[in-house]
Amino acid sequence: MENKFVVNIIHRPELSPEYAEKVGGKKGLTDESLDIFIFQQEMAHKYGLKTTIQITYASLFSDKICNLAKEHHEKYGDEISVSLLGLPCKEFKEKYKTEDFCIWMFDDETKAEIIDDVFGLFYKKFGFYPESTGSYFLDAYCINYIKEHYPTVKCAVATCWEEGPKAYHTCNNSWYTFMDGGPWNPWIPSKVNSHCPASSKADDSGIVAIPHLSRDLMACFDGNGSNFGTHPQNVLRGMIYYDDNGSIEYPYLYNLIDQYRHLGKYNTYSYNMMFVGPGWLNRKGRWEAPYELLAQSYEDGMKYYGKLKKEGKLLDLTMAEFADFYRDCHPDYNRAECALWKDILYGSPKELFWYADPYIRTCLDFNQGGAMIDLRPYVARIPQKIGIGTENVYDASYPYLIQINYRAGFFTHYAGAGTIKSCKVSYKGEETDLCLTRTMATYEKVDGGVKITCNPVTVTLASTDIEIQSVFTFVEGTGEVIAERNILTKLDSEVTLTEYITAGYGTTEYQDDLTHVLLGVDEENMLYGFKGRKITHKNAKEAYIVVPEIQTRIVMSGDATEYEVEEGIAFSPVFRIALRKTFKNGGMKTCLSLQKAN
Repeated sequence: MENKFVVNIIHRPELSPEYAEKVGGKKGLTDESLDIFIFQQEMAHKYGLKTTIQITYASLFSDKICNLAKEHHEKYGDEISVSLLGLPCKEFKEKYKTEDFCIWMFDDETKAEIIDDVFGLFYKKFGFYPESTGSYFLDAYCINYIKEHYPTVKCAVATCWEEGPKAYHTCNNSWYTFMDGGPWNPWIPSKVNSHCPASSKADDSGIVAIPHLSRDLMACFDGNGSNFGTHPQNVLRGMIYYDDNGSIEYPYLYNLIDQYRHLGKYNTYSYNMMFVGPGWLNRKGRWEAPYELLAQSYEDGMKYYGKLKKEGKLLDLTMAEFADFYRDCHPDYNRAECALWKDILYGSPKELFWYADPYIRTCLDFNQGGAMIDLRPYVARIPQKIGIGTENVYDASYPYLIQINYRAGFFTHYAGAGTIKSCKVSYKGEETDLCLTRTMATYEKVDGGVKITCNPVTVTLASTDIEIQSVFTFVEGTGEVIAERNILTKLDSEVTLTEYITAGYGTTEYQDDLTHVLLGVDEENMLYGFKGRKITHKNAKEAYIVVPEIQTRIVMSGDATEYEVEEGIAFSPVFRIALRKTFKNGGMKTCLSLQKAN
């Protein structure tokens, strides 16, 4: 069972493609869409691969599609599933009197009505309810409703990784749906918030969720995710499909698939998925690529998966089969998903480490000395409501505390204003930040967690080379990250280390009101007032910041000699915790803990 590379291949027949009314009218597109779906199925079966057929609402009105699905289920073992995408057909618009088509953006009553409508029609066509479903995003309300009323469902496509402001901006500020902050790999969603992995059986929504696409965990975080996924047409859109000799070979696509295979080293399995609607393969071509290239790339992708299966290196499962597989791999809810991710787009030595468990999602950047560049407090289980009738119609993102692309990092125009967690080194009146160093890291599974050890780095202060090694331990199921900074050089004078976190909160580039934020060291505290004030204590127990809007308490403790919290100003609306220790030889050990604040 361990270290299997699993792939889900999901095909979505759309007899009313989303792009139909926007790209040259509907004429001929219905037949073309059906032909493309048949082509996709043929390519999977040609290379010995099973698929999950997610039939859309519009396609449920087609006996041809339904009969084809039955035939492929019996002949190839394909799963017949239902999708909550592909809603906006003639029948849907007439019934619901709307141009909207995203299930999570409707009010709760309409969500339930649509789900009953789609699942009821599915049952009428097939005589049973599906075992899996999906959408670009499914909020906790939808998942809980589906599981309660259609308990056969055990798996769902539930989010699109980092499909937030970056995607919005690359869609010319027109794609009003944000869903940053969720897991990049399969997870069991919490009943309270579908982004968060469940922490216990009582919190378990009853399904296994998978991401909408398997994406490049570096290129997608830094830029537009729609160009960097294990989806051949994504790779074509990103214009990254030539080899060194100018031939069309898709080296990036194969490297990306292999990078996901490599994640089996850090988890008990490795996972990938291919989810391609017919719109990506239309006869008019897309993204400067003719249809012939679109089709060839799709076949070549299937051929690669088929090759891996023949070699015994790949397990092709339907979504329902994968749900059972995943639960076997994850008997412990606290088990983390980890990814030590390399730069496969540019081939640079840049390396990131991603970590997610039911209490925390975070990322370390070793191109910045191991700085924390993303932090999401899953421990808060923020009960977000989304959709029409709420205060949050379109933004489904899980809030961050650190996000260097939306709220800058170490490299800012106004020094110190960016969100990041790092360490400053001071020696004989000179100071630097480990963000300015470059390193690589190794992964180790330890009792109760994961240890990441950085290669030592050297900083030069007062004409003295100081070698420092950073070690990070992620304690599973606690929301704690322990940072150890060890000085490996014997010094003739004292050195001061300052472990700090500069944070904000939100889901976009803009900061919400901070006046409810409480900052404190031990018993002394203050409400945020945009005055740049500090509270500093010697030999304290802990420094903390409470953010009631996201029900989160950030705590730092350790063997520091000085504890400090600091509020920002209006021009720099962030908050900061800093722990300092001055010593001659040895190191400093601190713990960042995320806790739920009522």
